[in-house]
Amino acid sequence: MTIRNFREHAANERTFLAWTRTAIAIMAFGFLVERFDIFLEAVAPSLSGRALAPLGHKFGNIAGLALIVAGTAMVALAMIRFVKNAKIIDSDEEVNAPGSKLDFSLASLLILLGVSMFLYLSHVFIPAT
Repeated sequence: MTIRNFREHAANERTFLAWTRTAIAIMAFGFLVERFDIFLEAVAPSLSGRALAPLGHKFGNIAGLALIVAGTAMVALAMIRFVKNAKIIDSDEEVNAPGSKLDFSLASLLILLGVSMFLYLSHVFIPAT
């Protein structure tokens, strides 16, 4: 017995798993960012002789949590798309391709977080007094 539209279902599943792996990596990176200030706090004074900016702690926590939320949203989006695409694959009627507004929004959020992390790391230190 063969599965109807097996190739399409297999491609749909591979796409789902790729989104899930990416989301897990983003969540792990978020955890790393959220805890990175502990590393900077220990190493920064000995390397540069400067202390961490108080705002840096808060920003690191917010950026890390935002990445974790973005990763969670990606898993939810992947799950919704997987189920939706599975139904479309089994359907005999023609269906227009779904829009990508949510994908664009999620990518924009990740770009914004990336730029924010760059700015955070480039201005994380304040001169020692």
